[in-house]
Amino acid sequence: MLGDPGVQAARERVEAAETELGLELRARLQPFQDRYDQAVAEGDADGLAGLCGGKHGRWGRICVLPDGHETSMEEPHWGRNSEGRPIAWVGSAPDDW
Repeated sequence: MLGDPGVQAARERVEAAETELGLELRARLQPFQDRYDQAVAEGDADGLAGLCGGKHGRWGRICVLPDGHETSMEEPHWGRNSEGRPIAWVGSAPDDW
């Protein structure tokens, strides 16, 4: 089913929209990415523990916003995709994408 041309076309449209939204939000949300990068570089487990805990990191998407951001800030998840481009998305990525 995932190999179906219609499914592939839909996936490409979703990825394009997520990349576009990620770029639009970059100026406002880049400080969160910077804090994440610093916490990773310093091995700051406490800093990383306060981040969004969604399962989207399995798909090369690590949300760098604070835990609870979806309700308190009304923001989509935001970070970088596996290619390093800014990306924003809603919900968790499907298990088989």
